[in-house]
Amino acid sequence: MSIETKQADQWQFLQTYTPARIARGRAGHSLPTAELLHFQADHAQARDAVYSELKVLELFQALLSTFNLEVLRLQSEVKSRSQYLQRPDLGRTLSEASRKILLEEEATEADICFVLADGLSATAINEHAFAFLDKLMPKLTEANWQIAPICIVEQGRVAIADEIGFILKAKIVVMLIGERPGLSSPNSMGAYITYQPKLGLTDESRNCISNIRPEGLSYEMAVEKMWYLLQEMNVKKISGVNLKDEMQDNLLN
Repeated sequence: MSIETKQADQWQFLQTYTPARIARGRAGHSLPTAELLHFQADHAQARDAVYSELKVLELFQALLSTFNLEVLRLQSEVKSRSQYLQRPDLGRTLSEASRKILLEEEATEADICFVLADGLSATAINEHAFAFLDKLMPKLTEANWQIAPICIVEQGRVAIADEIGFILKAKIVVMLIGERPGLSSPNSMGAYITYQPKLGLTDESRNCISNIRPEGLSYEMAVEKMWYLLQEMNVKKISGVNLKDEMQDNLLN
């Protein structure tokens, strides 16, 4: 019976700077057994995140009781998680029942609308969406921004926010969504911001803040980035590739 001998990796010091799977050593031509098991565990965790479910009732109650705003529960045209993964187009489209809910709102013009969707990791929204909004809302309130009802969407993809924002007459829509899980980041939340949302927009019309989580981009830094982009959009009336992110340059001046 052979005994595995782990060989040291000269790049191991890089693990100090990143949680990425790098410099994990080797045993012969393969990974050491312990690292292989860690890989399998991380892979299983990422798969679990894809099939995780929104804690809709908990989110609903927390948002409603804290922000004193109307909260709407919506769904895309997707009928199952397997369909969600196979038919991205259905995840971008509101169900007829949800569209009716929005139309019955008889919305007045708002400055901003927040949409929360499971995406590819409901875990990310369950863990981070409320904490992020809790830090951002005071800035909006202080600046007297009019906020549309908050929408929680099950089985949703990024573009579904465009129709929601349009129906609710919001100048800006912010989609908080679970990002594609990585082996070291199964709970990463992304924020997509669009000025003048409407059906038919594509990714070049949106700005994105990615990897929002304590182990990645902290809530505080994400909120500062978000607030900067929101103010820029509000003044310049643009978003996406037309809006240059000069936040770092402004801080250095």
